[in-house]
Amino acid sequence: MKKELRTTEGAAPVGAYSQGLVVGDFVYTSGMGPLHPETGEVVGDDVAAQTHQVMRNLGAILAAHGLGFDDVIKATVHLQHVKRDFAAYNEVYKSYFSRPFPVRTTVGSDLLDILVEIDFVAHKSA
Repeated sequence: MKKELRTTEGAAPVGAYSQGLVVGDFVYTSGMGPLHPETGEVVGDDVAAQTHQVMRNLGAILAAHGLGFDDVIKATVHLQHVKRDFAAYNEVYKSYFSRPFPVRTTVGSDLLDILVEIDFVAHKSA
């Protein structure tokens, strides 16, 4: 059984997908970009600013189910420019977590007018 997570505090879906789903004790988020929840506009011109907005969007989705960043067990990250932006994105990303960090995959992707997209898997009792 799955339950949809939806919050106006995070960016609204721009396609046929849910912001997040609860399946048992797990929360799965969709890939979130750096869109402002109210305007739908891309926030920031650099990867650091965009990563902060992505993390705010993801944090809001987690909070909709009473979870936080410490409950995240897996992250998948897509960067438009891996070589150029990895260090700046990583500095912002790690500031949201404490050890042990979630497992993570970071790949280069052809993103539409954004520099970073991230999705999470979180566990209720993590």
